[in-house]
Amino acid sequence: MSQQGTTQGYADAPTRTIAASDAVFAYRELGPQTGVPLVLLTHLGANLDGWDPRVVDGLARDRRVIAVDYRGVGDSTGRVRASIEEMAGDVVAVIEALGHDRVDVFGLSMGGMVAQAVAAGAPRLIDRLILAGAGPAGGPGLTTMTAVMVRTVLRAGLTVNDPRALLFFTPTTEGKHAARTYLARLKERTTGRDKPVAPGVYQAQLAAVRQWGSQEPADLTAFTGPVFIVHGDSDRMVPPANATALARRLPGAAVTVYPDSGHGVVFQYHREFVAGARDFLHR
Repeated sequence: MSQQGTTQGYADAPTRTIAASDAVFAYRELGPQTGVPLVLLTHLGANLDGWDPRVVDGLARDRRVIAVDYRGVGDSTGRVRASIEEMAGDVVAVIEALGHDRVDVFGLSMGGMVAQAVAAGAPRLIDRLILAGAGPAGGPGLTTMTAVMVRTVLRAGLTVNDPRALLFFTPTTEGKHAARTYLARLKERTTGRDKPVAPGVYQAQLAAVRQWGSQEPADLTAFTGPVFIVHGDSDRMVPPANATALARRLPGAAVTVYPDSGHGVVFQYHREFVAGARDFLHR
């Protein structure tokens, strides 16, 4: 990649690996190699192919973007972690192994929980923080995510739907259209796809989120950088009250709640989200 950037899109970005913390982690990166890189931490049950290419490509227009697989997920080796704090320790190790001493972090859903744990444990590493569809430790309704997922996956099977269409989007006309176009975009990568997510990954990560939801709120006072919080107003997996709860833990955070949107808010509103995120990252 040149210093000026690259015309390569996320759907074609090669999967690379880096050794860190007694494992080998898969990642993809694109965009110019100047400035502070943006590290992407994905949602529960997702591998590198779970990122919407419109979101990644939009964010990579003028900065390096690095998407990372968690330990034991996709092409990353090792045993999947069962706590948010352990995942955060791996993320810190990967960032340092890649040679970065300062990054911005975008955490989506469970990735937003991991990002908070990184900010609490290694605040020196993070410049700016984007949290989408996430909740703080002890956040409202987080311990019920397992039940929501199980019910929805069963309903998806009975109605021959992709579970993500029901979990991430509203049942309105707009929500259904957003689900169809999102799922189509996820198929744009036709070669070099990540290994499928194993059932054990879902079990471990659901346990990690349940534990996070039952914990006392984390002390985030050591992190003093800017924060951008994004949420869907009809999120069933991470109730919208978590956006308010997060803002209380991170005074001064900018908060945007999008209408008629669920847990896949950044995919449904990818144009608006990318514009807002780029504006936030360049202030």
